[in-house]
Amino acid sequence: MSTDTDNSEPRSGAEKRRPKLRKRTDEIAEAIKLTMVQHSLEPGDRLPQEKDLMAQFSASKGTVREALKSLEVQGLVRIRTGPGGGAFVERMSERRAMSLLGNYLFAKKVTIADIYALRKVLEPLVAVSAMRLIDEAGFKRLEETIAIYDHEPHDAQERWDQRMAELDFHSVVAEYSENALLSFQVRFLQRLLKDLAVCHDIYQQPQPVLRQRGIEFQRELIKAMRARDDKKVADIMADHMALAEQQMLALEAEVANRFIEA
Repeated sequence: MSTDTDNSEPRSGAEKRRPKLRKRTDEIAEAIKLTMVQHSLEPGDRLPQEKDLMAQFSASKGTVREALKSLEVQGLVRIRTGPGGGAFVERMSERRAMSLLGNYLFAKKVTIADIYALRKVLEPLVAVSAMRLIDEAGFKRLEETIAIYDHEPHDAQERWDQRMAELDFHSVVAEYSENALLSFQVRFLQRLLKDLAVCHDIYQQPQPVLRQRGIEFQRELIKAMRARDDKKVADIMADHMALAEQQMLALEAEVANRFIEA
């Protein structure tokens, strides 16, 4: 009987599902990240010296340096050279995290309808979450934000600033959420609305913006948050998002029609 092995035979389902082995540098980078969490390291704290990491992981200098470089690219570590240098814990800024996520979506077709499909679900949740932590300083910030766009703009720059401030109102609400993941998701959607090309076209349109009902929703929201009425907070924000979606989609259609007519 032949003992030759037929290498063309298809692999079993279990073999197909077997995860690929990670590079040694990736394993070390993940281990360092775990150490940062377990030891509650703060931004500016120094990581162990390179030689200590080499001994800890039984790895070469090149492998450890590559792992640290990977963490630096991720925005989790800052590497200083020279006297007093080394690897130090860094906290990735929200701006950078959103920029990286935005880069991932850059080549994908993200629409206003896509964004509002999520906003209509998440904004009421984040408002209820924020209601539990927001203080008088927070309410003051919300009122000051409304004051930026509660009147007609004097010029194109003020019109743009007002549209950005309308989104900033929701960003302030999200800042007070007790759920960091929810807050980030909501603020990222607001960032998308600021960066999306079609939104730029909409925000730059010279026609007056019908925002009075939106402002009424926001003032009602502040009142409900002060009363700690979670159901009312959620209902008001849901209605606000439904109106905002309706207005944005209508403006999107207007911009598209003008482009076709031109």
